[in-house]
Amino acid sequence: MLRSRLVPVSVSAYALQAGLACIFVPKAEDRFFDLSGAAGFLTTTLVSIYYPHIRSRGKISPSTFHSLLQLPSLAPRQVLLTAALVVWSARLGSFLAQRAIKAGGDSRFDEIKKDKIKLTGAWMAQATWIFVVGLPVYISNVLPASVHPPLRASDFISLALIAGSFALEVVADRQKSAWRREKEEQQHDESFISKGLWSWSRHPNYVGELGIWTGMFGLAAFSGALPLSAAIATAASPLMTYVLVRYASGVPPLERAAEKKFGDDKKWQEYKRTVPVFFPWGGYE
Repeated sequence: MLRSRLVPVSVSAYALQAGLACIFVPKAEDRFFDLSGAAGFLTTTLVSIYYPHIRSRGKISPSTFHSLLQLPSLAPRQVLLTAALVVWSARLGSFLAQRAIKAGGDSRFDEIKKDKIKLTGAWMAQATWIFVVGLPVYISNVLPASVHPPLRASDFISLALIAGSFALEVVADRQKSAWRREKEEQQHDESFISKGLWSWSRHPNYVGELGIWTGMFGLAAFSGALPLSAAIATAASPLMTYVLVRYASGVPPLERAAEKKFGDDKKWQEYKRTVPVFFPWGGYE
């Protein structure tokens, strides 16, 4: 039953990204890629909330469409997970979109944006990211509100991790944006940011993102409402996040680009030697 309820969620994730790819890939347009990802998280979340509600009503009738205007009853845990996802995706998607629009494109796609097959593959990979990373929210939402127990003390640990990690990601992004603005205004001539949160991690924003999804996993998996197999499945969210930001599309290309630009700079060499690449407690490569 749980798998069948997740099918429409998965379909919605891939359908939206495929539709957007049909619009943007022929134009070699990448400025709205991250905004499309945010839209994907929002639509799949809506499907996870409303599909079980519609299915429970049986045959589709005029009253079914009227019920779409009414938010289904949700347990506090479902509300918190959904709200956290909505706030995170809206904030990050709009922030990255504004940056890409200002820059005239997304540098991650400079080498593939003219290759329609590869660029389409990137959109489909984004659909996979949306579905897998959002699993703690989707799985919790497709279950009836009645099976979710009241919030317990341990849940507030997960909530604190989500809130603290969100703050970390936002502050790191704002510090770097302020640094760039000051550089444009010629208030400094630094080649790279190395102050604030960026003095204890070379990628603190990604540490924050991993913390957010680790907290989401904890809030969903240890609720007692999920079958064991479903609880295990939600672990794919922080695991995929870590693999992506630490070893795939996050840290590696940024480190390569920085090394190419600043490899001979003694300040960069010292920064790499003294500031961890990811977690603040160590690991410099």
